[in-house]
Amino acid sequence: MPFIPHTEKDTREMLAAIGVDAIEDLFDEIPAELRIDHLHGVPEALNEMEVSRLMRERARRDGSPLCFIGAGAYEHHIPTAVWDLATRGEFYSAYTPYQAEASQGTLQTIYEYQTMITGLTGLDVSNASLYDGASGLAEAALMAVRANRRVKSGLVLLAPGVNPVYEHVAEAIAGSQGLTFEWLPMDAKSGNVAFEELPEGKEPVAVVMQQPTFPGTLEDVDRLTDWAHEQGAFAIGIANPMSLALLKAPGHWGEQGVDIACGEGQPLGVPLSSGGPYFGYMTCKQKHVRQMPGRIVGRTTDLDGNPGFALTLQAREQHIRRSKATSNICTNQGLMVTAATIYMSLLGFEGLASVARKSHANTTRLVDGLCTIDGIERLYDASYFHEVALKFDRPVAPVLAAIAEKNILGGFDLTGGAGTDALLVCATETKTDADIDACIAAFAEEMA
Repeated sequence: MPFIPHTEKDTREMLAAIGVDAIEDLFDEIPAELRIDHLHGVPEALNEMEVSRLMRERARRDGSPLCFIGAGAYEHHIPTAVWDLATRGEFYSAYTPYQAEASQGTLQTIYEYQTMITGLTGLDVSNASLYDGASGLAEAALMAVRANRRVKSGLVLLAPGVNPVYEHVAEAIAGSQGLTFEWLPMDAKSGNVAFEELPEGKEPVAVVMQQPTFPGTLEDVDRLTDWAHEQGAFAIGIANPMSLALLKAPGHWGEQGVDIACGEGQPLGVPLSSGGPYFGYMTCKQKHVRQMPGRIVGRTTDLDGNPGFALTLQAREQHIRRSKATSNICTNQGLMVTAATIYMSLLGFEGLASVARKSHANTTRLVDGLCTIDGIERLYDASYFHEVALKFDRPVAPVLAAIAEKNILGGFDLTGGAGTDALLVCATETKTDADIDACIAAFAEEMA
């Protein structure tokens, strides 16, 4: 039954009050040829039982293939408790916590999330999250322009390992606001920055680096961070949060650490779910906090000395003058952040490190096995975390299509970006030795 709060009598009285005969008269400015009498192509309504059956049938079409695709979104085991708790009504239906006295649970959850993310990234302060990692980079670049006021160029330099999708999104969001993005030179052997070819005199406002890189390699982020600061630029670090259980935190890169860190939070308890929703994280040094987009939850005490939580900073256009707002697209992806907070709480730092180590070990086993096959070799010689780019002696797409018939998603086709036939493979802690052996055997059969 549709929710129509007005009775026919109510409607007649309102129409009479405004002096029209029918509701349709309120839309008389719409040309007749643009109006429709019904919705074409929309099927007849289904009852609850029929809808449930339809959705189960649709879900079965996805199947349950072995997935060795990474490229920015990763299949990790998510303990059942994570989403059993996150989908409780208190969290699942909670709205933005504008009213602190009625939102202590939500505010505390966000505060705990912020604390954990700053711990992982080694920086001072976190916001309550962003849409995703890609828009997080755009926001970080805009934040660098606001905070690094000595540099007026609007130029942002990108290390070659930055996710190309992130660059496209950042260009779409920030390009129209006076920012320009340029790629730094790449060393063909390692796939990382070619330090001997780094430009001088460009006066960038920020330098962006990713660790691990999109092709999976480990960049010399210490050296690159120091170079960025030598140029008078902010250093922006993009990091897979799962890798930070093993790798150096962005706040400790180089002599001073990065100024801003951002990235995709999906590995922390959020399922792949056909591409979303995910969430982006952002942290920064304390001295830049007033230029950070979004909301920041803080811990305080009430008049009686009892601890409590409140929205400490919320410099969005809803709250302050538009010209003073730090962002007008930022959001708190509250449900995803709730899941991530529960996930990190359950695993703890040792648990995250265990997942990271197992993922690296599984990827090593997978890559070593694939590289024994004629026609497959490493594309780059740099160290890696849990993804590796492989070079093929033939087109990758037909090989992937063939092993997909065996219920295996073999990886991400890098051919378009790598300039050669190449594949990016990833193995997380979810893969058993038998799974990895099955993947290797499938590739061996198709490459024979």
